[in-house]
Amino acid sequence: MKLATYKDSSRDGQLVVVSRDLSTAHYATGIAGKLQQVLDDWNFMSPQLQDLYETLNNGKARHAFPFEPSRCMAPLPRAYQWADGSAYINHVELVRKARNAEVPESFYSDPLMYQGGSDDFIGPCDDVVVASEDFGIDFEAEVAVITGDVPMGATPAQALEGVRLLMLANDVSLRNLIPNELAKGFGFFQSKPATAFSPVAVTPDEVGDAWDKGRLHLTLQSTWNGRKVGMCEAGPEMTFHFGQLIAHICKTRNVRAGSIVGSGTVSNKDWSHGYSCIAEKRAIETIEDGKPKTEFMKYGDTIRIEAKGKDGQSVFGAIDQKIVENV
Repeated sequence: MKLATYKDSSRDGQLVVVSRDLSTAHYATGIAGKLQQVLDDWNFMSPQLQDLYETLNNGKARHAFPFEPSRCMAPLPRAYQWADGSAYINHVELVRKARNAEVPESFYSDPLMYQGGSDDFIGPCDDVVVASEDFGIDFEAEVAVITGDVPMGATPAQALEGVRLLMLANDVSLRNLIPNELAKGFGFFQSKPATAFSPVAVTPDEVGDAWDKGRLHLTLQSTWNGRKVGMCEAGPEMTFHFGQLIAHICKTRNVRAGSIVGSGTVSNKDWSHGYSCIAEKRAIETIEDGKPKTEFMKYGDTIRIEAKGKDGQSVFGAIDQKIVENV
C-alpha cells in the first residue's frame, strides 16, 4: 500500500491512503489519523489500511479525491529518530580520492552513520530555505526506510524484518560548513538542515522483486534545473543493505517504531549514470581535471528526485523543490 500525510493545522498532518497509480487518495480517519499511530500498532492497523487501499484501487472508495503531492508533508512529518548512513562505498571512495585521502579498511565492514534532525522534516514540494548561498547548497538523492520496533542486538536479518515502509529522501547538505564541523570531531550538525521525503511511503510488497535482500533495485533519477543529472542504480552497488544499517544502530540501543534510516547518496562506479549529489560530481572533476568546476546550488535552482517502476510509473511520487533565501 501507499501512504501519505496531508497538511492541516497540526504539526503531524492527516494520514491518507494513496492509490497505486498516485491518482487518487482517501483519508484514513476511520482507522488512524497519523502515520505514527499506525507504526505503533502495525499488526492491527495496517490490514485495515490495506483493505482501504484495495478498495481505492478498485475505484470503489466512496470518498476518494484527486491526490495532490503539493499538499503533502513528509510521510512521517517528524520522527523519533533520523539516522542516515553512507551505504554506497563508491561515494566515499570518490570524495576521499579527490582530496588524496585513503579509505580506512574499517569503512568496508562498518557503516558510516550520523544522526540528523528529525523534529522538522519538510514536504516533497516545500521550498528548501537556506540562509546563504555561501554555505555550499547541495542535494542528496537517497533511499530511506521507516521501521517498526527493532530490539537491541538484532542481527541484520532480524533488523530487516523491522522495515515497514520505503521512501525517497533529499538529504540537503551545506558543503562549505562541513569541513569545520568535522574538524571539531563531533560530526555533522549545522551542515545538515531539514530533510525532505517523497510524497508517499510504500510497503515493500509494492515494488515486488525490486526490493531484494534489503536493497531497492530501482533507478534513482535526479533532475537539477530541468536537466537530468543522475540515473543511478540504487540496488547493486549498495555496500550495506538496510538490515545491516538498522543492525548497526541496534548494537547499543533499541530502535523504536517511527525511526527513519537513510541509505546515503546513491552512487555508481560507472560515471555515465551521473550523480546523486553535486559533491560527487565535483569529486569526479577534481580527479579528472585537478579541480572542480560545477558550482553548488543557487537561489531559484530546482531539484527533482524520483524513482519509476518497471511499468514506467512513479513509485513514490517526486520530490520537487526550489532553493530559496531565508527572509
